[in-house]
Amino acid sequence: MIKIFLVEDEFVVREGIKKTIDWEAHGYEFCGEAGDGELAFPLIQKLKPDIVITDIKMPFMDGLSLSRIVAKEFPNMKIIILSGYDDFEYARQAIQIGVEQYILKPVTRETLKKVLSEVKDKIDSEGEKKINMERIQSERREYELMSRRTFFEKVFSGRLSVQEIYTEMEKLSIQLEGPYFNLILVGTQRKAKGAGVASDNSQKF
Repeated sequence: MIKIFLVEDEFVVREGIKKTIDWEAHGYEFCGEAGDGELAFPLIQKLKPDIVITDIKMPFMDGLSLSRIVAKEFPNMKIIILSGYDDFEYARQAIQIGVEQYILKPVTRETLKKVLSEVKDKIDSEGEKKINMERIQSERREYELMSRRTFFEKVFSGRLSVQEIYTEMEKLSIQLEGPYFNLILVGTQRKAKGAGVASDNSQKF
């Protein structure tokens, strides 16, 4: 589930937002809340929500200050700012910080649901891209290991000329420049059946 954390200094507003949406039914987990940025940040560090919804005007630490700290420490965390101030400067600063959405109060249930849905879709999309990227990187590493293994097998078996060795080394980004090298060859030998077993048929002379 997508974890939601709410920061709002007005208790009535905070309770209204908490109760306006059936969080679990929409795929969210309401994981915590705080009345200002100073109280919120340690909890955000601990709970690591996916989305932080914060009011912009609060005592001690306002929403923009909190957003700057969160965006710096948790760059993948999404921030939604709620504001009763229709001020371009606030919106401009929020955009510079990297806030996902800037919503004017009073916030209706449908507006909040719509915005959360959009942010959730973005999180899901980024998650899929991350998984695909990790899979591609894993396959690339596996291919590189196999290519290097094949290269050294050809070298040790004498199937490559000196020029071919240097050409393949360049392709595989293998650096073998140095004053001397240590070469370790590891081989396996199949144990012959009955090897190591003493014979009882001894002969005397």
